[in-house]
Amino acid sequence: MIAFNDLKASQASIAHEIAAAALRVLACGRFILGPEVDAFEVEFAAWHQREFAVGVASGTDAIELALRAAGIGPGDEVITVSHTAVPTVCAIERCGARPVLVDIEPATYTISVEAAANAITSRTAAIVPVHLYGHPADMPRILELAAAHDLLIVEDCAQAHGARLNGKLAGTFGHLAAFSFYPTKNLGGCGDGGAILTNDRQWAERVKRIRSYGQASRYQHAERGVNSRLDELQAAILRVKLAHLGEQVAQRRDLAHRYSASLRTVLPPIEDSTTYEIEHAYHLYVIRDRFRDSLKARLEAAGIETQIHYPVPVHLQPAYADLGHQVGSLPVTEHVCREILSLPLYPGLSLADVDAVSQAIDRSCREAA
Repeated sequence: MIAFNDLKASQASIAHEIAAAALRVLACGRFILGPEVDAFEVEFAAWHQREFAVGVASGTDAIELALRAAGIGPGDEVITVSHTAVPTVCAIERCGARPVLVDIEPATYTISVEAAANAITSRTAAIVPVHLYGHPADMPRILELAAAHDLLIVEDCAQAHGARLNGKLAGTFGHLAAFSFYPTKNLGGCGDGGAILTNDRQWAERVKRIRSYGQASRYQHAERGVNSRLDELQAAILRVKLAHLGEQVAQRRDLAHRYSASLRTVLPPIEDSTTYEIEHAYHLYVIRDRFRDSLKARLEAAGIETQIHYPVPVHLQPAYADLGHQVGSLPVTEHVCREILSLPLYPGLSLADVDAVSQAIDRSCREAA
């Protein structure tokens, strides 16, 4: 069996460092908003060459609190994509705004700037571009669009730790950026966690208040807030993993390039463009095939585990029927969702396994032809 993901294998080489970090927290006796969170926030901001990072309880909270800190709320519209994990849209609704879902680019699976431009109304207040699967969205054009309409940009970087566009890291283009540290992410903890990046001190300070019941100081509540704090244990583990993030993203790229060089019968991810220098972070390696479901079944029969991210776009989910979309509303998104398939890819996966998966795919496609 070739597993889709193996978190134990991914961190085997640094398991002793993780254990030492956890023991350090237990010995200290501080478990909420202590020295480990403070240190991680400084280190995470420095890694991205940003002024401020604020740790929160999840990637979903990171998007919500970033929007809230910048004043987005009831009556506002926020443009984002339907081809994303539901938490992106959930976070927009939780801050009181209305999500406006638009189509994607067929090659990169990221937000179509033209579609976003066409969706702008007098109520539009922000754009949340999603760097899906680890491929950066078209941030230079998004910046131009946002500047022309005075819109806030909150980057959804949940799947893009270490991705770059023209040498700049994902999360360093917008006004704020939201990250998830869910265990499967490129930078993942041993539980939930998230963070917000920004260069704006006032927004950073407001996020810190909101994440802790709106407290400006102990028992003094300047505004209404929530409980969304990155705990000390997760921060200590993330500090260890952050030190190895560059090398682990490089391993992901090496594995992805091996796939792309080997596959002959399916459409691999697009990394390079004629416009920008792209460094894909390969949180996921996603191929396309018009007979995706039968290919997935044949691979599983051969002992190869795959997944689909995401089979049903948000605009066609029953929970979001009130947004007014129907089948055919976002044709590129719907077409892509019928064809995508995520292959095994994680640090610790062997090149021999990559070759075995590639050969199984090509053999399966030839037999089905």
